[in-house]
Amino acid sequence: MPYATSQGGWIGLGFLFIFAVICCYTGILLRRCIDLHPSIMGYPDVGQAAFGTYGRIIVSALLYFELFAVAAEFLILEGDNFTQLIDLNGIKIMGLTLTSEQSFIIISSIVMLPTVWLRDLRLLSYISAGGVIACVTVFAATTWYGISDSSFTYHSGNLINIHGLPIAVGLYAFCYCGHAVFPNIYCSMGDKTKFTRVRMC
Repeated sequence: MPYATSQGGWIGLGFLFIFAVICCYTGILLRRCIDLHPSIMGYPDVGQAAFGTYGRIIVSALLYFELFAVAAEFLILEGDNFTQLIDLNGIKIMGLTLTSEQSFIIISSIVMLPTVWLRDLRLLSYISAGGVIACVTVFAATTWYGISDSSFTYHSGNLINIHGLPIAVGLYAFCYCGHAVFPNIYCSMGDKTKFTRVRMC
């Protein structure tokens, strides 16, 4: 997010808020669709209910393309971020010399692969809890570094940067890529009343 803000400027943060509102509202609509039609288990079922077989095919194609793109982008981010911490250049696999980014992409893929085999998404809640703990830890470490480091310099940034805005919007949209699995998560919940407490009028 800091990188996205530096690319798009402070006004770019408005897109983060807009995406949050859209995803919240459409999440509530998805819940209503599933409650009205219990046979709906995911987005392809919504496409089928709304537009028939062609709707199912189009929605499925778009959904799987999005999920593939998100997975690819996530692995690229993992490779770039881990390379900033540890340099793994020179690893060889079957005669190929891998860069540090490529090595971390392969390692991240191997670590995360078992999570895609889960049939019961309730087990992912433990992994999500780990993610929350990691975010709080990074926030605390960054805050401590900013307060304690005397060489820390403050940059006000730009109000808007038109050239970097598309990059920022893409990164902000990436924050809500979990929207693609909302129906699956809702259908896997033991207590569906906890999906959202928001009531839309």
